[in-house]
Amino acid sequence: MSRILLAPMEGLADPLMRDVLTAFGGYDWGICEFVRVTASVLPNRTFLRTCPELLQHSRTAAGTPMRVQLLGSDPHFMAANARRLVKHRPAGIDINFGCPAPSVFRHRGGSALLGEPELLNEIVGAVRREIPADIPFTAKMRLGIADDSLAVDCAQAIEAGGVDELIVHGRTKVDGYRPPARWGQIDRVRAAVGIPIVANGEVWTVDDYHRCRAESGCADVMLGRGALADPLLPRKIRGEPTGGWAEVVPAVATYWRGVRERVLPEHAGGRVKQWLMLLRRHYPEAEALYLRLRPVKAAEDIDRLLVAEGILESLPLAA
Repeated sequence: MSRILLAPMEGLADPLMRDVLTAFGGYDWGICEFVRVTASVLPNRTFLRTCPELLQHSRTAAGTPMRVQLLGSDPHFMAANARRLVKHRPAGIDINFGCPAPSVFRHRGGSALLGEPELLNEIVGAVRREIPADIPFTAKMRLGIADDSLAVDCAQAIEAGGVDELIVHGRTKVDGYRPPARWGQIDRVRAAVGIPIVANGEVWTVDDYHRCRAESGCADVMLGRGALADPLLPRKIRGEPTGGWAEVVPAVATYWRGVRERVLPEHAGGRVKQWLMLLRRHYPEAEALYLRLRPVKAAEDIDRLLVAEGILESLPLAA
């Protein structure tokens, strides 16, 4: 059986959501949201805030190892921050060469570097020198910026820098998250390097998973938004029994309680609605719940609605 990995998803898979998703089981490991590196060595609290799993042996509450992702363009400061991060003994370190967000791209981060294979190599090499051999070292990239003409060059530059594995999202920066993901182009990259390649992008169902593996030639697959749309997907892929919406709905309650504890009331509703918008792709019950919640603004009113729906047993503590 291939490995199934949880993708880093800025603004979607925060520490609370990572705990909720990995509690369902089925993941071999995952990567947290990125830590942005500029012209400084970040304080320890920054790493711990982004990846609180570092305080519990770099694992979620369910025991899934979480790797820490660095994003930046300066080899010196990327290496210096990796040196500090290593002291926390992360389950692994990853470098982000794929984020398509305009704010990241404008500041020469993430996918913006896919036009500069030589710089990719410098960054990876500098970080590699700071990471002990017993800490896994990976990178995540897209196929390119506007096209995939440099995909192989970028992958080979990253490989030469010394990563153990490379995760390839089968879209360019310009593609954003629009389907399709070009899994066949991941195969072209895979054939050009000697390190393991992990396929990523547009895997929403068990059928997608099998087609992704067949077209990419990759044994291992990383799940992104598909993981939020169907939290049971990793176990379905593995052929394990699942309980449908009846198994998912308690996690919605757990997530809401966590949001109420961590998020200001005026922002709390948006978080649960965001997840329900993805869940409704597979679960009609999530669609019905989303439609009932959509007009409700106040967190306290959402509390009461969820209790009335039988999703919460009692009202959460006030945030």
